[in-house]
Amino acid sequence: MKISRQKFQQWPNKVITLMGMSGVGKTTLAGVLSKETWFHYSADYRIGTRYLKEPILDNIKRHALQQPFLRDLILSDSISFRSNITFQHLKPVSTFLGKIGNPAMGGSSLEEFKRRQRLHREAEIQAIRDVGPFIDKARSLYDRPHFLNDTGGSICELTDEEVWDELSKHSVIIYLRADKGMEQMLIERAQADPKPLYYDEAFLDYHVEKYLKKNGLGHTDEMDPDDFVQWVFPHLIAHRRPLYERIAEEYGYTVDAGKVLTVNNEQDMLALISKAL
Repeated sequence: MKISRQKFQQWPNKVITLMGMSGVGKTTLAGVLSKETWFHYSADYRIGTRYLKEPILDNIKRHALQQPFLRDLILSDSISFRSNITFQHLKPVSTFLGKIGNPAMGGSSLEEFKRRQRLHREAEIQAIRDVGPFIDKARSLYDRPHFLNDTGGSICELTDEEVWDELSKHSVIIYLRADKGMEQMLIERAQADPKPLYYDEAFLDYHVEKYLKKNGLGHTDEMDPDDFVQWVFPHLIAHRRPLYERIAEEYGYTVDAGKVLTVNNEQDMLALISKAL
């Protein structure tokens, strides 16, 4: 949604979508908003608690069944499992995605990894399509006049027809752009603690082939899962940057992610967004 600064400031029922790489400050900004007047919608939370809930639990059970003690309890329905997903704790989702590579090092086969990636993609599309109904629910059920849509870092991989045409009808889209210094910080963080990620399938195929050739490997089962994530992450940032920029240019606005550090309250956040309009 394109909107003037004055109309945004006077908008009685503000709806904002934040996008950008994980770690640029989306959830931090959400945290300064009043919980009395703002509904915080987390796409990743919705993915984990609604659309990937069963696959996540199936994955946990699959691992637990490998333990003889737990296997008997599971098969006799003596115990059950649940994942404790919160806005700040989304590890069950990333654990489900997993990493590609040597099974002995905790990696998944290429076929299984792609299967989970496709499930995540469909779940993310559905979670974004839920934004409109949740805006209505936030007002009618929870009496929250304002709505913040906190998106996952992989949303830029989705096409206009899948999400952006719909999102732009409902919300002002704000891209939190990381500068080179922040991108380097994100890279260093990923290299120190490589986490499971979603990759566009064409991007994945290209970089898996490149990684195998670079390291003289013949099969993905020979890959070190963590090493691949560490190696590919800078390429992922370079791949996603123009996707975010194109979306912001066509559908929304850009804010320097470094300025998130200057935001201490709701007024600061709204002022930061107003300046970008």
